[in-house]
This record gives sequence, C-alpha cells and structure tokens, in this order.
Amino acid sequence: MHIIETYFECCGFDHTFLQGGTSVYLWNLSRTFAARGHRVSIVTPAHGRLDDLRRRHRVEDLDYVDEYTLPLVLDPRVWGDGFPEEVRVPLRTTAHRIRKDGVDLYFLSNAYLDQLPDTFYPPYSSKGRDLVFFKPLAFQVDSVRFLRRHFAGDPAVVHAHEPYYHYLLPAALRDDPDKRVVSTVQSNMPITKKVYRPKVRRLLELLGSDVELPAEDPPAPTTGLGAAMSQYQQLTHLHYAYPPDHVTVYDLVAEHADLIDFLSPGQRDFYTTFADTPFERLFPQLPVHDVVRRNAGKRFVGGCAISDAWLADDPGRVDRAAVLGGLGLDPALPTFFHNARYAVHHKGQLELVRAVDRVLDEGLAANFVLRCISGTGIDDPYFHDVAERHRGRVHLEWERVDERRVFEYAASADFALFPSKFEMDTFLIAQGEAMVCGAVPIATAQQGMAHFGHVPDPTDGPDAERATGFAVNRSFAEDDPLLVTALADTIRRAVGLLRDRPEEYRRLSRNAVANARRFTWERCADQHLEAFTALLEGGPAPLPVTEALRAGWFDLLPPDAWRLHRERIAEAAEERGDADAYRRCRELDGAAARRLFRAAWDRADFARCERVLALAPGEVPEEAVAALRGRGRIVRAGTGSAPAWEVRYRLPHAARVELVLPGAPVDGGRPVPTVLPLAPVGDGHAVTVPGPPPEDGAHLLLTLASGRVTWDSIEVEETRDA
Repeated sequence: MHIIETYFECCGFDHTFLQGGTSVYLWNLSRTFAARGHRVSIVTPAHGRLDDLRRRHRVEDLDYVDEYTLPLVLDPRVWGDGFPEEVRVPLRTTAHRIRKDGVDLYFLSNAYLDQLPDTFYPPYSSKGRDLVFFKPLAFQVDSVRFLRRHFAGDPAVVHAHEPYYHYLLPAALRDDPDKRVVSTVQSNMPITKKVYRPKVRRLLELLGSDVELPAEDPPAPTTGLGAAMSQYQQLTHLHYAYPPDHVTVYDLVAEHADLIDFLSPGQRDFYTTFADTPFERLFPQLPVHDVVRRNAGKRFVGGCAISDAWLADDPGRVDRAAVLGGLGLDPALPTFFHNARYAVHHKGQLELVRAVDRVLDEGLAANFVLRCISGTGIDDPYFHDVAERHRGRVHLEWERVDERRVFEYAASADFALFPSKFEMDTFLIAQGEAMVCGAVPIATAQQGMAHFGHVPDPTDGPDAERATGFAVNRSFAEDDPLLVTALADTIRRAVGLLRDRPEEYRRLSRNAVANARRFTWERCADQHLEAFTALLEGGPAPLPVTEALRAGWFDLLPPDAWRLHRERIAEAAEERGDADAYRRCRELDGAAARRLFRAAWDRADFARCERVLALAPGEVPEEAVAALRGRGRIVRAGTGSAPAWEVRYRLPHAARVELVLPGAPVDGGRPVPTVLPLAPVGDGHAVTVPGPPPEDGAHLLLTLASGRVTWDSIEVEETRDA
C-alpha cells in the first residue's frame, strides 16, 4: 500500500525543524507504516529551510517545476480598502526529497511557502493585514498540484491532517480514481469553522474541481433562546457565527473525504453530538449537523500514541530525592505534576493555580511541580505570586527543557494534574506520559481524554477495578469556580488516599501504567491500516448500531435494528428519557413512564419530561409534575420609577444557574451576551435585573452536578408580581 501523509508541518524527523505535536505524530506513524513494508511518502512545505536541511541531511532536488498563478479572492469586510478584490500571486514551485528510515519526505518550495522560516505558521494578527496569512492555503493548492503530477497514476491513500489545513484536498481529488483521501481531525477546532466562500470557489475552479459547495448557515438569531445560545458560544470556543457567503470547513471535508479519522473514541463522540455542552442544543439547528449524520459511517478511530522513548525508559531509575530536592521541594511529601503549554483557558491553568493556592493556604502538606510552557514567559502575576508565597511547595517553570528532565519530573510525581477545559484536547499525550511513569491522574472528564481511564470515584465506584485516577467535571467557563473547588477537593482526597490507603494508591498507579502502555505506535498503525485496507477493498461501512445508539440517533437505525436490537434500543432510550423511541420497543407502562421521566429530569431535558406526561398521563407523581412546572418564574421586583425583574429558579441538581441576555453587535463585530449568575437563595437560585423584563423571556444556562451543561427558558407569560 502507498500511503501519502500530507500536512502543513511534517518535520518530526528533525528536532531543529519541529514546531508542533502533529509533526511528532506524523513522523512516528509514518516510520511505523514503513517498518510494516508499506511505501510511505510525506508532502510538506520547505518553509524556507532547505539550506538548513542540506547541512544535516542528503537533500535530492527533483526534476519538478510548477509555474502557475495563485488567485486569492479577499473578503472586503476583512481586508478593507487597502487590498483589491482578488490578488493574483505568480508562483514557481520546486520539489526536494529526503529519504530517511524508509520514508520519502517531499518538501515543496516557492516564494510563498518559504516565508516565516522560524515560526512556519502565520500569526493570526496577519489576517486582514498581510497576505502571508494565506501561506497554509497556498500549500493546499501546491500539494494538490504536486500529488496529481508527481504521483499521477499511482494508487495511494492520501492521509491529510487537520481540516482547516486541507479542506480543498478531498474535493480536488474526489474524481481521481487512484487516490483515496482520509482526513484526520487533529484538534477540536469549532466544527463550524468557516472560510470565505468566493475564495474557496475560485481555488476549486483553479484546481478543476466542480463540486457543489455546502449550504450556508441560516442567519444567526437576534432574539430569544436562539440568540442567547448562539452568542454565548463565543465564551465556550465551540462555535462562532459567521456572515453570509462563508462555507464550513468540516462540511467540505466530510462530504468529499473517503474516511474521517479521529485520535480517540471520545473525540469522535464529542464531534458527533457535543453532548452535555452549551453547544449541544444549538448544534442540530445548523447544516453541519446533517453533514455529520450523513457521513457518520466514514468515521474511524486511528488513535494516537505515547513516544517510544517514554515507553522504553525506566521510571525506577530516577532519583526522586535528587530531582525534587533540586527544585527546593521536600521529597517526602505527596507530589503533583502538571505539564502543558501555557494556555490558561484551554489547559485550565488558572483554576489549577487557584486550587493549589487554596489547599496550600489551608495547610496541606504537598509539592506542586507546574510546567506551563511558554517562549515568552507567564504573563499573569498571580501565577508568580502563588509560587513565591508557597516557596518550597510550588515549583513553577515555563522554559522548554530536555525531554529527559520532564521524564524525571513525571517519575518523581505521585499524581498528574490535567484540568483541561472546553473539550479542546483530543488525546493529550502529556497525560499518558505521566501515567507511564506511574503518576495517578487527576483530570477533567473530557471525552477526548476518557481513554485514560480516570473516573469520578476510582476507589469505590462502579468503574473502580480498572480506574487509573480521578475525574472532575468538564468545564466550559472561563475562571470557573466550580472547577477550582472540584480540583481542591480532589487534591485533598488524593493526599488522603496516599496517606491512608497506600495499597489503593498503588493499585491505581499500576492501572495507570498499564493503561498508558497500551498506546503504542504499533497499535496506532494497526488501527489505521485496518481502516485503509477496508476502504481500498470496499469503502466505508454502514453506521454501526452501537454508534447510532451512543449518539441518540434513533431515527438513523435501519428497520431491522428495531427487531434485532430491541432491548439495547430500549435501554438507550431510557437513559435519555426518550419515550417515543422506548415505546417502539417496550410497553410504556406506569413504571417505565416514571423511569423515563426521572432520566429526562436528571438531564434537565424538560421537553422530554413533558413528552412523557403527554404519552402517559397520570403515571408520574404529582410532586414531580409540580417541580417540573414550577421550576422557574419571573417576578416584578422594582418600583414604577425604577423597574426591575427577578428570576427565581429551583432545580435541586443544578450546581450553577446563569442568566444569558443577548447583546447587540458592537462596531460590526459579533454580538456578545451579558451573563449574570443566579445566587443561591434558600433551596434555589435568584437574580434581580434592572429594567422591565424582556419580551422573549429569561434564558438560563444550567450546569448540573453531573457536569452536564444545558439550557432552559422561562416564558414572559409567567411574569407575576412579587
């Protein structure tokens, strides 16, 4: 099999040429494919570094010259009056090859691709100001032209990475009978990430691809729950509304790629429904939702892995006393380790430092080794203040250091802290690396990290036997006090476990090591090759019943599934409180109605609660119906000269309730909502807002004790006097 890997940065073969983790992934996977006897090619830009490469490698200049003009159609709302509607860039592309470890690496070079030799990636600040912003787009065009010409008539699987960096490829290669395109969703960029439609259309015309572009989203709502949900997503990093004449990147890839690859089962599941997130209820209203469902059978989990160096090294050879003592810490104390790039909102680092500050202020005896990697340092003075006030308990560093030193930190730690947020992590190699060294993880319950086996109750819960560590609820809020409290509570619990139940701690540590050691490049290659082989032999398989049930897509089940899998469907329907799906499998008697109502109530899915009541009148206890119907109201709280309104809300399993008030656009940008927390009052929550109540009611974001986040609305007709 010929496998062609292509990405904007495929430089993991040379540490001096390395920018990001995807390069490491690509190189390890490519080497493993080659070791299995497959022909492997990598296509990537030279990034102006050919001379550097020649000093360390044998570079072969190929007999390849491609001269063409790249047309860039510019969005006038972004690029303004200083740029024409279309810029035509003449290019002369050459190709160069390095052969290493059985892999052919092809480097494309031209005046565009050779820009930014130090950073490779254009800064986001260049958008609308500097045409270097389109360097990745130029590579898309160059890579398609190179694949067509250099590998003409050569049957191959083209394995492209990160939809934003290859969205032209699947459509451009769709009609090539010799090429099958596999798209890997490398990170959880918003699934609604869009690009300028006229630009895409013009480039596909250049590449001779006549495909129908995906449908545009409906206009973003300006009032009601729709406006609250849409505007709030800007605070979650899950979705952004775009103006008309844009096309969704994932739509282009999913419709035309032959397979869609994910790094973990949880990442695939997250990108399917966005379950339990603030985006879940808005997602079905967008065209991309239908695209996901229509192409669900193309998806597979190719996986990711932990580096061979970490798997081969021996943590037992690390001198813990020397490592921790060298950092000014006490080796006798429980030690917690965090290792990630400095990204406070992505990695949950602000909440982590707040939790560390809290437990140390309380007198907890523990060490914290916190690595927040940044080339420019840590700009938040609070981080430095905490490290200074707790000198001898906290070691804070941000410099890039030798990998061996990071290994020694992990091997000297008892626990590893990874409170990542917004479901931005898709595999999280750093957590696996710490686990390989025996560190017991404390991490958020992100779906993309679920494969590492941390659970809410790893000692006495239902999953304790195979548990590796502690899971805390996911977070979709900036500076989230719920996450701070959860982390502080779990850190205390972890210290208590190590002190009072050392055998249990050692069991979790052994489980962590065994779990992490499963993620090898051999396993990753096996999973990819199985999918590639099946593709070449017959194409994507139908959507499995198990995946349809996991997503709650009862309407996509084939007719015979209702007969062959009746009990499994009924169980899945009951978990979601879906009475309509349930009664297709079992009788909706009183006991079933009460179970379904309770399941929907626990999920704060009040529409399904009402559906149960409609289908089984009189079967749900009156007190439960009263709690449903009386959970929220709006009352007048001011005077005639100073009107105000108060939202009162009662849901026993709501950990946080927030009122989201839609805003108006400012200076032509996206409108930003006002978010007001409801304060705990008695057995509920309440907030008072000046002015008259809005005509479209109150729209509430609920964070449940389970970690699920969902929406509720209180209609205006419920307005009463206090």
